[in-house]
Amino acid sequence: MKWDASYDVVVVGSGAAGLTAGLTAKLQGMKSLVIEKTDRYGGASALSGGALWIPNNHVIKGAGVPDTHELARLYLDSTIGDRVPTTLKEAYITQGPEMLMFLNHHTNHMRFQYATGYSDYYPEKPGGLSQGRSIEPLIFDLQKMGTLADTMRRSTMSTKGFTMNSYEFHKVNMIRRTMKGKTTALKLGMRLVKSKITGSEPVALGQSLIARLRMSLAEANGELWVSTAFKDFIVKNNRVIGLIVERDGQEMQIEAKQGVVLSSGGFSHNQAYREKYLPSPTNAKWTSTPEGQTGDCIEPSVKIGGTLDLMDKVWGAPSVLDPEGHPFFLVADRGVPNMMVVDNLGNRFLNEAAPYHEFVDNMFAHHKKTNTGIPSWILIDATAKSRYIFTGLFPGQAFPKSWFDNDIVKSGKTIEELASQMGVPSENLIETVARFNTFARNGHDDDFNRGESAYDNYYGDPTLKNPNLAELKDAPYYALRLYPGDIGTKGGLVIDEHARVVKKDGTPIEGLYASGNCSASIMGETYPGPGATLGPGMTMSYIATSHMAKSSKQEIATLIEA
Repeated sequence: MKWDASYDVVVVGSGAAGLTAGLTAKLQGMKSLVIEKTDRYGGASALSGGALWIPNNHVIKGAGVPDTHELARLYLDSTIGDRVPTTLKEAYITQGPEMLMFLNHHTNHMRFQYATGYSDYYPEKPGGLSQGRSIEPLIFDLQKMGTLADTMRRSTMSTKGFTMNSYEFHKVNMIRRTMKGKTTALKLGMRLVKSKITGSEPVALGQSLIARLRMSLAEANGELWVSTAFKDFIVKNNRVIGLIVERDGQEMQIEAKQGVVLSSGGFSHNQAYREKYLPSPTNAKWTSTPEGQTGDCIEPSVKIGGTLDLMDKVWGAPSVLDPEGHPFFLVADRGVPNMMVVDNLGNRFLNEAAPYHEFVDNMFAHHKKTNTGIPSWILIDATAKSRYIFTGLFPGQAFPKSWFDNDIVKSGKTIEELASQMGVPSENLIETVARFNTFARNGHDDDFNRGESAYDNYYGDPTLKNPNLAELKDAPYYALRLYPGDIGTKGGLVIDEHARVVKKDGTPIEGLYASGNCSASIMGETYPGPGATLGPGMTMSYIATSHMAKSSKQEIATLIEA
């Protein structure tokens, strides 16, 4: 067969999982190529918070977090249960820390810090840690990248020029409430001034993670092609030996001597797949993922024997839609006290501060039962608007006029007037708010226990008895429609503990590996902590390339002995 290009390892997808696969393959002595369908590398990872949830790693242990292998196993068993094989969970908690140490030792850029106090999502479960296990990349100066930055996917979220990591965002969210919030805001201001004076371009979160991976890949002489779409596999003797791709409109055949790693995203932008697999209603307009995530790997992989799982699940992200129809993912916004969520009858039906994937699961469950949960409504009062960052707007900053003109925001001087604007029964909403206010005065949510978890409290107001509860009593009141958005689909190809794609009988498809959101999540139906998408994606990529490197060495040894 005539090849247009030849590599040891070819990786599909250029998010954190894909870049990690290309990088670790190269660092283990293999020639690697990463391909990206769109004209920008970075995928959903570049738009993310950039956190990695990897238990018992050297970064958190260095910060004094009392984690152990056994504690991590206990937590995964208590959250994921038997939905994922024990061998996969064990591979993750064993080789996740190994992956981070490997990158730390073999690159100049893969440096992280502990995301101080960012709780596990279920800290009260056995093995859970209220101080959290997540880490995040250090702030990075894009000017160091030169032209490599030109094709990096950039975040579209406005931060008014400020660069901040997750810990700093957590603190600055309380700028009107705590001294720490005010001093953090001053720190961010000084960083902004410094960048203007020096000409630096600091980035944090997912932007920093992708920049650091891309720089590391370049310094290792790994290759990355953008505008190169996966089309199909080339299979010989039941082994994947290469790919058919389309690069700049031209079809090419690329050899993958050791294997192919599928590290692409899920199918969030494929409306037909959404309607086939996901709960109803569903709409591709609700996803926060990049446009290229259309599930291109699914059908070709199934055709050669791959199996699917978790196809009805998403990484849920409760979202409001802006006037252009773009989703805004509400994370910290659901932790503020003077806020509540109701359905189309004006009734509360969940803990508003719950982890976001659970929140979306609850929206679907409530809608299936009542047909009133999608979309829902998120309500705040004037006090919340003046005190906290909400939908990306600073405390006291008015909603843009376009949000009112385009029916994004409803407002009223009374709860009755707000109900009329929302089109929900006024007597129901008045009663719901009154009941909620009683809970707020008493400091306990008798209906849904909001504020009982350390995770709930993380984005709450620490000056209050219950950081997540305060009365809605100050006009004007505001309401915005809330949709079950996502930051990716969760289902895909089933893999084993070596990240190999497996058939129905559990045997691997030789030469084919998967990581990231195109594979069935090793987190099962849950979401243990911040970064439980990126952490597993990067870990399984490392596991895949390590398996290939080991197999290659064994083949060479066999040939020498022969």
